[in-house]
Amino acid sequence: MLGPVLPLPQQPGRPPSPGHMIVCGDDALARRLAVELRYVYGERVTLLLPPGRDADSPETPLTQRGRAAALFGRMSAAMNRAGAANGTGGGGGSGGSGGDDTNAGVEAVRIMEAPEPSDDVLEEAGVDRAAALALVYDDDERNIRAALTARRLNPRLRLVIRLYNRKLGQHLEALLDQAAAVAMPGLDPALLDASTTVLSDADTAAPALAATALTGSSKVIQAEGLLLRAAERTPPRTGETTDPGLCTLALLSSTTNNPAGTEGSDSSGDEGPQLLPDRQSVEAAAGRGTVVLEAITRAEPGRPAGRMGGRGAPLAQVFSRRLRWSALGVAASVVGLAVASVWTTHDSVLHSTYLTLLDLLAMGDPAEKGPPARQVIQLLSGLAGLLLLPLLVAAVLEAFGTLRTASSLRRPPRGLSGHVVLLGLGKIGTRVLVRLRELDIPVVVVEEDPEARGIPLARSLHVPTVIGDVTQEGVLEAAKIRRARALLALTSIDTTNLEATLYARSVKPDLKVALRLYDDEFATAVYRTLRTAHPQALTRSRSVSHLAAPAFAVAMMGRQILGAVPVERKVMLFAALEVAGHPQLEGRTVEQAFRAGAWRVLALDATPPADRNPDLAALPPYAPEGGPQPPSGLIWDLHPGYVLRAQDRVVIAATRRGLAELLRRRSTTSPRRQEEPRR
Repeated sequence: MLGPVLPLPQQPGRPPSPGHMIVCGDDALARRLAVELRYVYGERVTLLLPPGRDADSPETPLTQRGRAAALFGRMSAAMNRAGAANGTGGGGGSGGSGGDDTNAGVEAVRIMEAPEPSDDVLEEAGVDRAAALALVYDDDERNIRAALTARRLNPRLRLVIRLYNRKLGQHLEALLDQAAAVAMPGLDPALLDASTTVLSDADTAAPALAATALTGSSKVIQAEGLLLRAAERTPPRTGETTDPGLCTLALLSSTTNNPAGTEGSDSSGDEGPQLLPDRQSVEAAAGRGTVVLEAITRAEPGRPAGRMGGRGAPLAQVFSRRLRWSALGVAASVVGLAVASVWTTHDSVLHSTYLTLLDLLAMGDPAEKGPPARQVIQLLSGLAGLLLLPLLVAAVLEAFGTLRTASSLRRPPRGLSGHVVLLGLGKIGTRVLVRLRELDIPVVVVEEDPEARGIPLARSLHVPTVIGDVTQEGVLEAAKIRRARALLALTSIDTTNLEATLYARSVKPDLKVALRLYDDEFATAVYRTLRTAHPQALTRSRSVSHLAAPAFAVAMMGRQILGAVPVERKVMLFAALEVAGHPQLEGRTVEQAFRAGAWRVLALDATPPADRNPDLAALPPYAPEGGPQPPSGLIWDLHPGYVLRAQDRVVIAATRRGLAELLRRRSTTSPRRQEEPRR
């Protein structure tokens, strides 16, 4: 049964208007995505949540609806305060971008409750009139089932689906797009406007979480088989010069006197980094770290995560040190006996060695008629043979035990240092583990559940793993926390992450720490307290939903997202846009189209429109073996005076509000969206 529509304060009970956005989910990502659509892009939103308590925060007895209402209420109040400070009044628009929505704040948000997104529920939510639908349940099967239903109810609907299984996601995208094309024969595929997009919050957030364990790390964005590397650079010292890169994407809040800067919590109120600064700001920002577009290289097939310790177990791990010394002693005795045989019998070296080995293995004839020296050597060889037998048995047993445990979890080796301690091997922790191993960073994993999702991966990668409750004494010590370079606390329980962080800091005060916290206010308080108590140590608090929501929101707006780069607690987006319909771009030069703090044109797709790759993020088809690689149509060294034309497609770097302004103005001026008849 469909639950009641639960209006927020001062919300009129009206059906959803055409062109609204629907978000269906059961965790924090759904709520943050709805907030992003409403308060960044100014869209009308219908939020469908399951009834009952919030599973994300079992310690706090709040329902999904209660958390969503509180979140929208805080955002509405913040927007009203910002509007009053600017003298413009409150509103739900984005950054002064205008728009056709005259209702502000929570009035444009509709919250519904239902256990499942069934046909009746989606029809009640207005899926037949909606512009886009996001299915972000934490269950892949539920998302797929709802996507098939929604595509049948509205073939024109733009779908954004959250799936952890990446291969299945690729097949699902093709299937749903094909279903839309069959349901609307003769319709221009361009009108579908990115019909189906499959994303993973784990894949979106993992690079940012892994990057917190590094200093001067690089983030990689892929576009048409090319890799864009955005490198974080520390402030140069006096007299030093650094390569400015292709362009400066951001100025960090860190300075030479404060390496940690003001960054930390995703929701802290401190002044953060400056995204897409102009030349004057870059020149005036002495002593601040930067994020620069450093290099562009051709993408290669995915590099698998490397195993720790190589593909096989080394000899030192197969046989113990005591056994190796025993074998060396037996070998030395054999050599000594062979030398003694040569010296006493005046026989050849080869023949003396042969007789010694026969005696050692009890295969030689008794030297009854031989000289006394030969008889003594034979007795000593037999004695050495008796010592060899237990040595061979021990070697077999140790080798068998090593092979038996090779498929089990490894323990942290004694001399390990400079590694990252990773707490939790759920969906997020597993993706972060893969990312760290792709970067060849040594990792030690701590997981309480021996049947956790990422345990088989840790076993296959030979990653040292400690099974135990991290809050229990001795568990972090077993993970060699005293010699670790960083701690990533990524379990789904805030108190567990906090307790592990506090204990690790008590053991090693300068340890670099990144912890995953659910509640925004709690994360801000924890970050500020840890920064005050340990000013020389790097502390970061991260929210997976905060990192992933911008990419999901832009996909719902119907534009192609190439990637999202977190810059401290802010997010910079890379997207591909058609110039047509954007007055901020069309008819302007590249230099004129640049707006500091909003967007910047990075590249131009020179491929003719009819031959363009519809998915710039996908690898182009590789040439036959031995043949030349197909040239890329993207031009990165654009002349500042190049005039952008309507038929051009560009790759831009933009802030969330900057991209929202481009998309909102496009939606309010595009005749296609206003005059297109619905079927």
